[in-house]
Amino acid sequence: MGHEAPILHDFLGLDFLDFNLSNVLMMLIASTIVFLIVFIASRNLQMKPKGRQNFIEFLVDFIRNIIGSTMDWKTGGRFLALGITLLLYIAVSNLLGLPFAISVDHQLWWKSPTADPTITLTLAVMVVALSHYYGIKMKGLGEYTKEFFRPLPFLFPLKIIEEFANTLTLGLRLYGNIFAGEILLGLLAGLAVNGYADGIGSGIIGTIAAIPTMMAWQGFSIFVGLIQAFIFTMLTMVYLAHKVSQEH
Repeated sequence: MGHEAPILHDFLGLDFLDFNLSNVLMMLIASTIVFLIVFIASRNLQMKPKGRQNFIEFLVDFIRNIIGSTMDWKTGGRFLALGITLLLYIAVSNLLGLPFAISVDHQLWWKSPTADPTITLTLAVMVVALSHYYGIKMKGLGEYTKEFFRPLPFLFPLKIIEEFANTLTLGLRLYGNIFAGEILLGLLAGLAVNGYADGIGSGIIGTIAAIPTMMAWQGFSIFVGLIQAFIFTMLTMVYLAHKVSQEH
């Protein structure tokens, strides 16, 4: 552990504009993988799905069920593409750093992009901003503003705090679960590697002890990564439903 992030400082000569090149690389890779998955699975669509098409049909039905559990389809149908994109992108991002990590000159280049709070909080801000946008679009600015003063006007400060809390919890929950998983995998890998510094015997024992533990934790981390993608998508639909719902 202890690797630094590859940072590009002062981009275009601007002191305040820095880029984490690892984040940029991993987001590009995750986006490419998601595009390829959808492109391959949706080619040659048929009325009776078979083969690759079954996956995309299952994904659409899965998101439809999530939306249906939070709002009526007439209102929530417009969020189908958003739900599919979020679920796939976050699931792929969560799993990218599980097989291995790549560092060059003590700089970590290959990892799960969602193991960085900047990315998860950015996703959370995007979701909350979208919920406000659609709330205003579907209710009108005047009616939407009144929601912050219902049922009692003095609750307005608490509702503002709630918006910030929703953003933080949505982003930090995802980050914490993925980052913790990668930290533990790194420690387990170090158990095998560092053992050779104390002798061949210690290294072999460490490797034997680390392999089954790593396999078990990787399996659990895959489960956690998929569950966290589902939770993030579900909460996104809950927030959207809360903002666009007309029932009071």
